[in-house]
Amino acid sequence: MASADVWLPIPPAEMGGLPASFRYVHWDGEEEFPADPADCVFYAVPYLKGQAVAVRPLAHMPNVRVVQTLTAGIDHVESAVPQLPRGTVLCNARGVHDASTAELALTLALASLRGIPDFVRAQDTGRWTPGFRPALADRTALIVGYGSIGAAIEDRLTPFEPEAVHRVARSARTVPRGPVHTLADLPRLLPEADVVFLVTPLTDATRHLVDAEFLARMKDGALLVNVARGAVVDTGALLAELESGRLRAALDVTDPEPLPAGHPLWKAPGALITPHVGGPTSAFLPRAKRLLRAQLRRFAAGEEPENIVASAG
Repeated sequence: MASADVWLPIPPAEMGGLPASFRYVHWDGEEEFPADPADCVFYAVPYLKGQAVAVRPLAHMPNVRVVQTLTAGIDHVESAVPQLPRGTVLCNARGVHDASTAELALTLALASLRGIPDFVRAQDTGRWTPGFRPALADRTALIVGYGSIGAAIEDRLTPFEPEAVHRVARSARTVPRGPVHTLADLPRLLPEADVVFLVTPLTDATRHLVDAEFLARMKDGALLVNVARGAVVDTGALLAELESGRLRAALDVTDPEPLPAGHPLWKAPGALITPHVGGPTSAFLPRAKRLLRAQLRRFAAGEEPENIVASAG
């Protein structure tokens, strides 16, 4: 190799504290590559530029050792892992989006429960519409996908005085706040939940996890909050429940995404939709920089990076 390059989606001059042992190249998804991809040993994937952009340089990176996403989910690059050089690791951005996504999850739940969309529509036409609305206090919450974001949701949920919080993840364990159940426990837990938060990654096991059977087990009037991935939910099954008026939903992600104009989900009763804005806030950049600096220092020292979620070969 002519050099050991690190490709960053953030201008290196704005990073500070980077190890001096690499040459740093800025690439944020532009058509032209800024350097020879064959010299890249550490590739930080451009943020929110889509799958095609994310994987495009990888076919030209025979010496890459670390692929680092700036998202918690890795579904936009996971398909490229088998073609990576043997031993290359894929790392996610665990921790970077905890605060932003947890904030939005609570915002969506509170806005939906307290009827904020209805009040905004009433304000647009100058109507005063008081009424009785459900509170988050004294409700039972279920967090499906209890990783770092799920824990951050519970951190912010607790001061609202819920009756109970149940946690579900891939494997059972105990955390300081209590037990974490497995997906096998969902049939028992779903009928108890007033609010179900979806935070699970999108995998073969979780695609359409929220299907007609899952939704049928939710209690009448319950709220589904999805800040995970749209395809975790069967959109057709959810539409049927929303149109019947039995359930409500607050969705930051949808399937399809972007949700096309005219899609019935836009006007479904009880649906609140935001356009996948859980991560991109003012909290993102400082946390992304901290992650990249820490990963590069470990890489420069010959240590294994953190947050490894897959490896090639």
